[in-house]
Amino acid sequence: MGSAWFLYNIFRFGFALVFVGLHVTLMAGLFLECRRDIQARRGLADGDSAPNPDIVASKPLVSVIIPIRNEALRMEGLLRTLGLQDCPGAEYIFVDDRSTDESPAMLRRFAGTRENVRIITLTENPGPNHKQYALSRGIDIALGEFFLFTDADCEASPSWIRAMTLRMTDGQIGAVIGPVFKLPSKGKRFFQVYQCFDHAIRYMYLAASTGIGAAGGGFGNNLILRRETLDGIGGYRNLPPSPTEDAALISQIRAGAAYRVHSACGDDVRVMTRGENSWGALINQTLRWNNGGLFSPEISTRLGFGFLMVTISMGMLAIPLLPFIPSLWPLPAAVLLAMTMDTLATLRIFGGALPKAGFAWILHTGFTPLYFTLLTILGFLGVKPSWKET
Repeated sequence: MGSAWFLYNIFRFGFALVFVGLHVTLMAGLFLECRRDIQARRGLADGDSAPNPDIVASKPLVSVIIPIRNEALRMEGLLRTLGLQDCPGAEYIFVDDRSTDESPAMLRRFAGTRENVRIITLTENPGPNHKQYALSRGIDIALGEFFLFTDADCEASPSWIRAMTLRMTDGQIGAVIGPVFKLPSKGKRFFQVYQCFDHAIRYMYLAASTGIGAAGGGFGNNLILRRETLDGIGGYRNLPPSPTEDAALISQIRAGAAYRVHSACGDDVRVMTRGENSWGALINQTLRWNNGGLFSPEISTRLGFGFLMVTISMGMLAIPLLPFIPSLWPLPAAVLLAMTMDTLATLRIFGGALPKAGFAWILHTGFTPLYFTLLTILGFLGVKPSWKET
């Protein structure tokens, strides 16, 4: 009995120490990544890295690649903000993946307003990841030195293309992941605010992991990479099929060890994306992200993300057991303490992109580990998400 109790204490207090210690390490990584980005922005402000329009006029410096599938109701903001971009050395490649709405007509109208716009129309998409296939077709014809990706439901600041491109000035940087946040809706209901919070927390984790050299994911709607980086991992088509093609791409780049991966934290590269309309749609979206980490083909990403999600789930699943086994309290306490750290860091660094919720953030902080636990259980049960009803 004595040895069993001793081992049990090692488990419950060891769990708490390891989990909280991990998050302290991640907070240090977040600080380092934000500091690096501040230094990069100061360098950009000097103007010594700006592309010369006369040099890039003959060949695009950056190719902006955007997959489209039935986005007529959500694409107006993207086209409007692309029209405001201040980077003369950019080409725009839209991959229309069998759209049946007004999306093709909107793209043609946009192409008529500026140069360097090309539209690829797909009549079939063999998958298995339809978005991944659409992106590969766009990359095949891209001419730029850099590839910059976003989605049809996004809006970007006028400096977005130029600022993301200039963050690639250091030749050792193979990819930069930019911040993506949900557009706050007019309502203040829990669902509307929570998905904004969820997106910001996820980017916080991503930037923190990148800061400690463990980048294992990325937001594909704000991601830039060097052509040579992609060639170095065998090309985009060489990526294994994944429900999160952006995470698979970052994992392959990091595993290659030839280039560094950074995360940007500045407002000048911020992308805003539209929120989902229902819990079902949000669960489908976030389940795709979670499954991409849990079942990543890159083992270090799979182990790291899996450890995080499983330990969060253990802490939350211990809560209903507390009336019967009160001594389990260190498990949920550690998770809630870590989530409090995460929330404070996210609000401090990225709060300008989030709705004003005041003390309601406490409720979101407590709900997030429960939501992550649900996604983890669904993932291990084999529930598969979809992309654009395909």
